[in-house]
Amino acid sequence: MENSFNWLDTTVVVVYFLGITGYGLWLTKRVKNSDSYFRGNRSFSKWIMIAQGFGAGTHSENFVAQTGASFQMGFASIWYQWKNMVITPFYWLIAPWYRRSERTTVGEIVEDRYGKSMALFYSIFAILFFIFAQGAMLKGAGKVISVATSNMVSTDGVVYGMTLAFIIYSFFGGLVSSAYATFIQGFMIIILSIMLIPMGIGEVGGISGMRQTLPENFFNMFSPELGIGWFTIVMLALNGVVGITAQPHMVSMCATGKTERDGRIGQTYGSFVKRLVTIGWAFTGLIVAALVIQNGKNLNDPEMAFGYATRELLFPGLTGLMVASILAANMSSASNFMVNTGALFTQNIFKGYIKENPTDKELLRMGRISSLALTLLGVLFALYVKSVLHAFLFIETIAAFMGIMIFGGIVWKRANRYGAISGVLSSYILYYTLNYMHSGTLEIVYKWRAEPFGWAMLIGFIMLVFVSLITKAEPKEKIDKFFDNMLRLSDEDRIKNGQKPMAAEMGHDLLLLDLPSWFTVARWKGFAKRYREDWVGFLYAWLFVGLLLFIAWAILQIH
Repeated sequence: MENSFNWLDTTVVVVYFLGITGYGLWLTKRVKNSDSYFRGNRSFSKWIMIAQGFGAGTHSENFVAQTGASFQMGFASIWYQWKNMVITPFYWLIAPWYRRSERTTVGEIVEDRYGKSMALFYSIFAILFFIFAQGAMLKGAGKVISVATSNMVSTDGVVYGMTLAFIIYSFFGGLVSSAYATFIQGFMIIILSIMLIPMGIGEVGGISGMRQTLPENFFNMFSPELGIGWFTIVMLALNGVVGITAQPHMVSMCATGKTERDGRIGQTYGSFVKRLVTIGWAFTGLIVAALVIQNGKNLNDPEMAFGYATRELLFPGLTGLMVASILAANMSSASNFMVNTGALFTQNIFKGYIKENPTDKELLRMGRISSLALTLLGVLFALYVKSVLHAFLFIETIAAFMGIMIFGGIVWKRANRYGAISGVLSSYILYYTLNYMHSGTLEIVYKWRAEPFGWAMLIGFIMLVFVSLITKAEPKEKIDKFFDNMLRLSDEDRIKNGQKPMAAEMGHDLLLLDLPSWFTVARWKGFAKRYREDWVGFLYAWLFVGLLLFIAWAILQIH
């Protein structure tokens, strides 16, 4: 059956849009200064932080790309999204870095670590990252909604409308409106992720009907013949663990909770919720693959699979709810990115290079104006990009190369600005050179391949180490201050006499801080007590990894 988008669906979308926008605008009364606009006064509970971790990390291009990949290649393609599964426990160890920095943006952290010029270099990258990410999100939503509404609205028309949607409340409410609206939108994303499965299974004749229709390798957890073997998964994981450290919204994701633990819980378990719903996206792709074959249809673009299933399987009203959920997935992420874009420009470019000592009112105004202007550039990228999956992996990859200097600068005290810039630039140059040699064409967005990425990362880290060792070290006073912050617990209620307590005394020392120091005896003293928060939380997170892998495996055993 093919359902058109009728008045009931339109009503559902309009009610959602007006409701979430009104809620977001109502929350703007909490924005009193630039800190509340950019960081929400670091007052969010662990539940809001989990919603942020899930909502801001889940965009329309995620389920569009995953459903399309599973439709084309089978369940094993889940590892394009699950590349971060095996490194999610490391989020527990990484999250405190951003809170202990006491900064508003990652650009400011880079300035503290490597100096002002490197902060400008990073900030330009970060702004481009947000522009590319927003463009990919908008394109993903456009593809789904256009097909789901029987082409009542074009893909580009959805891009324009979506931009207006999240700008309205983000412009005035900043991170406060974004975070609380995301809490509501998170539930809608979960609905989106499972809504198609019950009806789809019935339509294709159950699990047995799917298995009779599709090749057996579509039900494999791993598929080397599709290019998704262990090496690819390891490279995707490396992409994730290094790249996440440089993603410019990490301060809002990890450092805006009431406590360090709230930030750890939010980033780690919000991400686990995404890993769980990804199973639903992958399974939906299998359903659509079987449905298309059984109906004798053909999809020229695999990334239209999610929209096709929405149109074919859902009844009036439910189609509108699906479109509203897609809007929710985009608005939750795009509003967070918009605020962070403004924060980067304001804190690292406007305050540092355009006007010295601006007032808080000027910072707030510039944050709003710059976030609006730079977000509009994301629309242009959305109109350019063709493959949502390739755009998604491209965004993650450029972050991974930049992560060489962020990750390297925290796990290795001797890293300096010369090594950092050498490592980043050499990785970019080699990556594009290898892809150009393979394809013969020069592109901004290449199809992601494990080999060129792996070589680029290897050379990047070698250059970071080599150049840092043969050039002048960073000023000792600056480095000591940076790492002293990392050694101190940042929870406000623990501060006494204006001094933050040593984290080791509270069991909150950081395992990943300055790894070479693990070769000293002092680093091993009182290990279990000093690092209790790190190692206990890390082990619990691995239990969740095992649970999710078991759930996916068990589903694939059903006949």
